[in-house]
Amino acid sequence: MAGWLVSSEEMRQLDRQVIEQIGVPGVVLMDAAGRGVADLIVRIVDVPRARVVVYAGAGNNGGDGFVAARHLANRGATVQVVLCAPAAKVTGDAHTHLYACKRSNVEILDGASEGALKEAAQRAAGADVVVDALFGTGLSRPIEGHLAQAVEVINGHRGIRVAVDIPSGLSADLGVPLGACVRADHTVTFAFAKRGLVSAPGFIFAGTVHVVDIGIPERLARERGIRARLLGDDVLAALTASPDPLAHKGTHGHVLVLAGSTGKTGAALLAGRAALRSGAGLVTLAAPEDARAGLDGRVPELMTAWYGKDGSEIDPLLDGKRALAAGPGVRTDAPMRAILARVVNAAIARDLAVVLDADGLNHLAEDARILDGASERANVVLTPHPGEAARLAQLSTAQVQDDRIGCAERLALQHHAVVVLKGARTVIAAPDGRLAICPTGNPAMGSGGTGDALTGCIAALLARGLDGFEAACAGAYWHGAAGDLVVRAQGPQGLLASDLIEALPRALAAHTSA
Repeated sequence: MAGWLVSSEEMRQLDRQVIEQIGVPGVVLMDAAGRGVADLIVRIVDVPRARVVVYAGAGNNGGDGFVAARHLANRGATVQVVLCAPAAKVTGDAHTHLYACKRSNVEILDGASEGALKEAAQRAAGADVVVDALFGTGLSRPIEGHLAQAVEVINGHRGIRVAVDIPSGLSADLGVPLGACVRADHTVTFAFAKRGLVSAPGFIFAGTVHVVDIGIPERLARERGIRARLLGDDVLAALTASPDPLAHKGTHGHVLVLAGSTGKTGAALLAGRAALRSGAGLVTLAAPEDARAGLDGRVPELMTAWYGKDGSEIDPLLDGKRALAAGPGVRTDAPMRAILARVVNAAIARDLAVVLDADGLNHLAEDARILDGASERANVVLTPHPGEAARLAQLSTAQVQDDRIGCAERLALQHHAVVVLKGARTVIAAPDGRLAICPTGNPAMGSGGTGDALTGCIAALLARGLDGFEAACAGAYWHGAAGDLVVRAQGPQGLLASDLIEALPRALAAHTSA
């Protein structure tokens, strides 16, 4: 389901533009939306034998529900509508469709008060499908009163739960529940997916998301400058283009990995190996002299170089490189911070692409001068997990998780860098406003070293010529797909970062073979 992602405000503007400028009446758009909900239900149950209950509010979301009820009744289903608001409050296009619903012999039950809702729910018990049409994308505050009870009733039904446009109670923009929230098995959303449906934790509440065309031209999204998208296999297309028959290791790019220290040499090895598996022609590890025993010769394909306390030996290593990956497993002391600041800014000055990760980000949180040389034209990628993002943004981890998209966007602007905010549904934000959410990956990847593998993967793609946002999107999607492949092959327990790295070539083939 790759494609555009819109905010609630963007969707309102698109609706208004279609109605006012193109001339499609709102009542027609509502009919298309409700029909789309009915079409989905027809695909998942035997409608002539099914009992369906629609919990509807007074607004346009309720109107979509009335349309769905009418179309399902026309197709032979036994349909009840529980109207969770006084009928007098149903106005405009929604009122038109409520009237049509009544004339189509759909039973309308009163659910406008706590007592009435309880009685209606008892009469609707045993429904095969439960449709949530209480609130749409405009909800901005917690659901209260008997409507919160209606959410509990919907969640308590044993039937398949289908949300109209968005589960009631879920923020369309933040992807977090605002309080009571419907947990849908399916969500039928209209024209374009909403950000909150595909980000974390919203995707848990949305279930399987189905995007229905209701007659809003895609060109309007492009004209309005909508720049957010859900990633799909197409993001990997650049990695499988017909190879140059004269290509060699030099043309595939040379990555310098500044990583590792005593006790943390694994981070350097994983980042370096991932860069190789991701197509870099050459990879050199730069590590402190006292880490030599843990690195030298461990991966025959990796070159190694050593530096002392001031790190001056690193500067010449930038010659001939296309990308620098810095931070995994480095020391956390002040001398290391000074080394990072000098080397990272020297790399940027030479137009090398840079990936900064792990303790490199913790150093950045202490001293922003590590990225003094970054600008809009620099190819810099930051790959924080939520804890590292919290330190960079001077927030709590909970605050980051409550607004993952907003946090990533602010950090991108602050540091003139592409930000890859890792975690469930990784968020990628660029300082020029581009935004993406990555649907690949799984909880089994929450083990030590998988982030180092992502660093190496993105660095290799930068060395191969992708810009920062392209490399971050392709790297995150590919990395997650490799993790998914490993879980399908061996189950969800015991995934190692090295398993994921070895799966990268197979994952790429699986997602680009069509």
